[in-house]
Amino acid sequence: MAEPIPTSSPTAAAPSWRDYYELTKPRVVLLLAFTALVGAFLAGPGFPPLKPLVFGFIGICLAAASAAAVNHVIDQHIDSEMARTRHRPMPTGSLGDAQALVFALCLGTLSMAILVFLVNTLTALLTFASLIGYAIIYTSWLKRATVQNIVIGGAAGAAPPMLGWTAVTNSVEPGALLLFLIIFVWTPPHFWALAIARRDEYAKVGIPMMPVIYGIPMTRLHILLYTFLLTAVTLLPWLLAMSGLIYLLSAIVLDAIFVGYAWRLYYKPQPNLPMRVFRWSINYLGLLFAALLIDHYWTIPI
Repeated sequence: MAEPIPTSSPTAAAPSWRDYYELTKPRVVLLLAFTALVGAFLAGPGFPPLKPLVFGFIGICLAAASAAAVNHVIDQHIDSEMARTRHRPMPTGSLGDAQALVFALCLGTLSMAILVFLVNTLTALLTFASLIGYAIIYTSWLKRATVQNIVIGGAAGAAPPMLGWTAVTNSVEPGALLLFLIIFVWTPPHFWALAIARRDEYAKVGIPMMPVIYGIPMTRLHILLYTFLLTAVTLLPWLLAMSGLIYLLSAIVLDAIFVGYAWRLYYKPQPNLPMRVFRWSINYLGLLFAALLIDHYWTIPI
């Protein structure tokens, strides 16, 4: 087993802005930020007020970036053992613990200040709970404690559209909870597909992902069952008159593709299929929320 690369060295080059940028997991934050933005636009019939829209978006993004930075610090030794993550700034020694933690603290503090003083206290409190849920509870405990880590910990990652909604309305409403539920149900099949592809690496570092504990066939079955559940959940916005025909048709097509991938993964598994499912799941969520947004402003009567 390779020894973890030291996180600091007296001869190491000074960190660049790219190291700090990578610390925020920008691709993950971008998707979360988009869902938060959609949540804000869906919160009312017209264009949302500019101040809570802009500052809510900034505050939520900064909080997500702060949580990602803390995740890098806590998981650095695990990251150093996995091919997918060994080139991150912490395992390579580009950043030290103190630098990363100060950066995360600055982002988190700025996030809370923006949300409290320029948006509303409810959004600040919910965002802080989400930050702690992901950065501390999930990363430090759940991830290593239970095979249901992704299911339980998914609540933190599902929060952004609800946070965007509350930034505009200063209340938690049924529509916001429904957007939360969609991402909450989407998270397990999304991440379990990656866990199948990286099963040996997770086993090596002792993370009890489902394919490590219960095996790959059982994980494939769970992915298939969750895609069926996700299909049912994504029909709720139309069934509850929150969206119209554009969203309904989009959801049916997107869900059919996702179920098709999951069906093939279970009944006709191929070595490269788990990563294809993982990548599709990312596109799926972005397209689904884009359909919600388009439908909100351009509804076709049934």
